[in-house]
Amino acid sequence: MLTGGCFCRFVRYGLDASPFHETNCHCTICRRTSGAPFVTWCTVARHAFTLISGEPALFSSSDHGTRTFCPRCGTPLTFSSRHLPDEIDVSTCSLDDPSRVPPKADIYIASKLPWVVLDDRLPSYSAERLGST
Repeated sequence: MLTGGCFCRFVRYGLDASPFHETNCHCTICRRTSGAPFVTWCTVARHAFTLISGEPALFSSSDHGTRTFCPRCGTPLTFSSRHLPDEIDVSTCSLDDPSRVPPKADIYIASKLPWVVLDDRLPSYSAERLGST
């Protein structure tokens, strides 16, 4: 099981399955909601995500997407799309040990910031890859 949560430890969660779709997302929405040049996500089946403590706040960031974050410290935690109701994306760096889930691709590079240098060992996609946020 992987565990994680927010900076202040108010919200804690567990993942009971191996993550997939480990990606660096360069879309403008991820950048604006995180205040970072990109966000690294991993996906798990919704039934494998368990809230252990605390209650994250919700924010609808698009017509299909909902994000959660800690209401106390603001740490971005998850992304859910009604287009993929059986999956939930977890912000990789909210994991207790993010080194266990390295990114395997870059997505939405058509909107990446020009000063971000991509790792040429990773595949990159102009927009989303099938099944990604």
